[in-house]
Amino acid sequence: MSSATASAALHDDRLARRNAMLLAAAQALFSSNSVIIIITGGLVGSMLASDPGWATLPVSCFVVGTALSTVPASLLTGHVGRRAGFIVGALIGLCGALLAAYAIYSRSFPLFCLATLVSGSYQAFGQLYRFAAADTARDSFKPRAIAWVMLGGIVSAFIGPFVVMGTRDLLAPVTFAGCYLASAALAAIAMGVLAFLDIPHVRASAATGSGRPLPEILRQPRLIVAIIAGMMSFGMMNFVMTSTPLAMVGCGFSFDAAAWVIQWHVLAMYVPSFFTGRLISRFGAPQMVAAGMVLLAAAGVSALAGLSFGHFSAALVLLGVGWNFGFVGATTMVTDCYKPVERSKVQAVNDFAVFTTVALSSLSSGKLLSVFGWSAIGLSLFPSVALVLALLAWLALKNQHKPA
Repeated sequence: MSSATASAALHDDRLARRNAMLLAAAQALFSSNSVIIIITGGLVGSMLASDPGWATLPVSCFVVGTALSTVPASLLTGHVGRRAGFIVGALIGLCGALLAAYAIYSRSFPLFCLATLVSGSYQAFGQLYRFAAADTARDSFKPRAIAWVMLGGIVSAFIGPFVVMGTRDLLAPVTFAGCYLASAALAAIAMGVLAFLDIPHVRASAATGSGRPLPEILRQPRLIVAIIAGMMSFGMMNFVMTSTPLAMVGCGFSFDAAAWVIQWHVLAMYVPSFFTGRLISRFGAPQMVAAGMVLLAAAGVSALAGLSFGHFSAALVLLGVGWNFGFVGATTMVTDCYKPVERSKVQAVNDFAVFTTVALSSLSSGKLLSVFGWSAIGLSLFPSVALVLALLAWLALKNQHKPA
């Protein structure tokens, strides 16, 4: 393929819109699997673990699985193409869900943790959907293409809790095992959706090379700030979200009440995608990241203000919107920092950094909640917010002093 032909293939907004819609559907299915684990993982852990402090370990294993798989997932999709790679990811998700159902049925906590670890690999592939949406889009359409994919999460806010509440007693008296059989079915449907994806496969060749050396790419100030902003946005969100169901049940709320709060949180994560792309195009990605940080700080204030249903709900809604602005903005900044032939290695580094942070936040969330309580969860947001805002200010000053 000539460079002119490759350029035309890689910049077709009509194709980008079609792919974005397919990826949004796949995002809805993949995110529903994630919601199921988020809602039930800590509760299943509390049923199976001998120490309550390890209740959130299955959710942590889910995120660790993602962190461990980000580089292999990115490199695999770079080698075999987006469509084939994403179908492999959904197949892994199907296997992880079936293993989780068996683990609950056999009451094996280690096996359930292994199952969520495997399921985390599916998330590693799913997190690449947002980058894939930008692959065939022109620069002016990239923010909207990314945001369109994130809209799939709106559907997951309904599917995930609905599946949990509708199937938790499907295999009674083995609570929650049915949820994971349903999760396996969702992954199978996702494989069918992804089969229609059409993204030209860019291969490194003698003509194009492999792009700039990775250290040179990573020295870009904009990329440094973008990666850290993505790390903090996702890490903070996951840290609070992971412990919320346990905190609410511990405060006397029902399981259904906790599920509804998570549902509203997931809606808040994805509904802003209707306009986030346009806001980024108008005001700029760094400005949207800054707005996200302010909202995350507001979520911390709400968490500290009280333990009522309203306080939990407000904190999680603010957390979701803040994540959307911060993470979509950071993703857009990342896509500005690499050439098409460099995308696999840059995306691999970015997502490895993001999900290593998320894994660490998950591992510490349950322990911090059990030792220090919900207030400590709220307080933890502020240092990360301050760090990202400081880096954004540094980047703005650096750009002001850049020679014209």
